[in-house]
Amino acid sequence: MKKKKMLFIYNPKAGKAKIRSNLLDLIDIFTKAGFEVTAYPTQAKGDGLTAVKERRMGFYDIAVCSGGDGTLDEVVTGMMQCQEKIPIGYVPAGSTNDFANSLHIPKNMIQAAQAIVEGETFACDIGAFNDDFFVYIAAFGIFTEVSYETSQDIKNVLGHMAYILEGMRRLSTIRAYKMKVESEALSVEDEFLFGMITNSISVGGFKRITGKYVQLDDGEFEVTLIKKPSNPIELNLIMAALINRNINTDCMYCFKAKTLKITSQEEIPWTLDGEFGGKHREVEISNRKQSLDIKIPN
Repeated sequence: MKKKKMLFIYNPKAGKAKIRSNLLDLIDIFTKAGFEVTAYPTQAKGDGLTAVKERRMGFYDIAVCSGGDGTLDEVVTGMMQCQEKIPIGYVPAGSTNDFANSLHIPKNMIQAAQAIVEGETFACDIGAFNDDFFVYIAAFGIFTEVSYETSQDIKNVLGHMAYILEGMRRLSTIRAYKMKVESEALSVEDEFLFGMITNSISVGGFKRITGKYVQLDDGEFEVTLIKKPSNPIELNLIMAALINRNINTDCMYCFKAKTLKITSQEEIPWTLDGEFGGKHREVEISNRKQSLDIKIPN
């Protein structure tokens, strides 16, 4: 019987380096399922993307990645830039794993590996962001600098509390950006301190923060834009409204969109799946409906 071929890309440092104690078991599961495994441990930022783009994907039957959301983002971005696309399997090993939670991929690495070999394929929406891609979130403003400025060591020790603590430390230095946001749903100009375009049930470990009826294959993003508050009390109300998803407030816009164009007077730093996505004055975002196959549990 002809063996199936798997490219297995993993981040050895993600999530307290927990893959080290599971690596042999994971490869054993894949091998027993009939895969010939090519293992590639990433050494630096961007390695996951390079590992996919430099290989002919048609040679493999599946690309599996293990790490945090950043590793997944690199592998997905690389795959979206390839002519031949193959299914992706994900063994979460990060500190929050928002996307894995959305797809009910087990936190347990062994169970996640078994879901890859025994599970089904889900055609998932992927976000296009100018010339780049994101899996589940593109965001700007308060809290977004936190994830890529918080060191891996702090993330490992504190988990997603690291993001919250760093964000709270920055409340005194909050700034808002004057922006024009255009979509098929609405067009608005205002000052915003935070915005997120998501395809996920949770962000930063918080569930329901993106909306109540989220589907990852409907061709639409959930968009949340928070206006500049006029005082600290208003800011607290916004935070409470966001976490409780009680969005009947004059302080934010929440809507669904297939495409977005966002323009600003200055370059604004963005984060894509928790990693730095560059500084931009103009951003065009579109939902690539059901453009990538991801392995999920039955």
